[in-house]
Amino acid sequence: MTTIQEKMPQTDMVKWRRHLHRHPELSFHEVETAKYIKKVLADFPNLEVSSLTENSVIAILKGNKPGKTIALRADIDALPIVEEADVDFPSENPGVMHACGHDTHTAMLLGAIKTLTGMQDKIAGTVKFIFQPAEEEPPGGAKLLVEAGVMDDVDQVFGLHIAPNIPVGMVGTRKGPASAASDVFTLKIQGKGSHGSTPDLSVDPIMIGVEIITNLNNIVSRNISPFDNAVISIGEFNAGKTANVIPDTAKIQGTVRTNNKEVRAFIQKRIEGIIDGICKMYDATYDLDYLLGYSEVNNDSDATDIVMAAAEKVVGKERMFEAPKMMGGEDFSAYTDVRPGSFFILGGGTAAEGCGYMNHHPKFKIMEDCFPVGAGMHTQIILDILGQG
Repeated sequence: MTTIQEKMPQTDMVKWRRHLHRHPELSFHEVETAKYIKKVLADFPNLEVSSLTENSVIAILKGNKPGKTIALRADIDALPIVEEADVDFPSENPGVMHACGHDTHTAMLLGAIKTLTGMQDKIAGTVKFIFQPAEEEPPGGAKLLVEAGVMDDVDQVFGLHIAPNIPVGMVGTRKGPASAASDVFTLKIQGKGSHGSTPDLSVDPIMIGVEIITNLNNIVSRNISPFDNAVISIGEFNAGKTANVIPDTAKIQGTVRTNNKEVRAFIQKRIEGIIDGICKMYDATYDLDYLLGYSEVNNDSDATDIVMAAAEKVVGKERMFEAPKMMGGEDFSAYTDVRPGSFFILGGGTAAEGCGYMNHHPKFKIMEDCFPVGAGMHTQIILDILGQG
């Protein structure tokens, strides 16, 4: 018996992926990427292709009978990373790399489209294929597409993400929160500089910054229930240029990750209160820019049941796993904020196969043998919801 993944155009997906990998483009600059996707789609029958936002590509396949509208999404942008991966098709765009696997997501969705466009007579309803720019940079391409109306007629939405350190052929998902809300804050402390020999004449922004960071690190351990997930990490603390001068300013940047809307709001308020209180205590002033980034992806129960049923057909029960909660951010959340959907994980290869480097690492790579599984999952989901025999 032929399985759905055996019908996927593996050779084509490898070709498409390698072209995209050689020509990566950063968020909000995916001009040639969008052109290439449209060029590939032009060879497929029965599609309506358009753009709702800059560098997005939307392809619509209408079945021969009316029914639900189901959306499948792939992100298309790359990262500002110098590639070090051991591949025969490295990036030709210096300093830019597909280090998160978006080239593979795009290729697998194209593979599903090639299959489904030849099955139009078996579909009752509409499939909307979303090639989305700017997943990596807030406010994110998904938010802009939602504002442009991409979800207005959609009943359910599905997406996947490739993952190293998981064997090819594995599919993982979970119900409820699947990723974290990801917020960023930038703090500038304005103190008063002085010579290092006269600290009593200063308002030392370094000491103030140290105290702020110490107290921020106490929020999760002392203000958040151990049954809730939260992370506060400081990624930048800059001040001064020489050993014997106390500077007048300091800059701190950090990120906040949460899985709960109430916890997210509480941490923002607590951070603002700590900064305000400590700066006032030392007679410093400050400027705080707190950017609310992506919300958490929330996997709908019914939609996730559909993913699990498809995975059982595509890879079998023994190759399915419950995905752990992810504290990384993912702008697929913009879709699940407005429509029920599910986001699942696809195994991309193990460390023994040379795939031991995580997403966003300069040596990140995956096994292309996973492509028929990902494209097969997309296709099976559509056939399970809209299929006519």
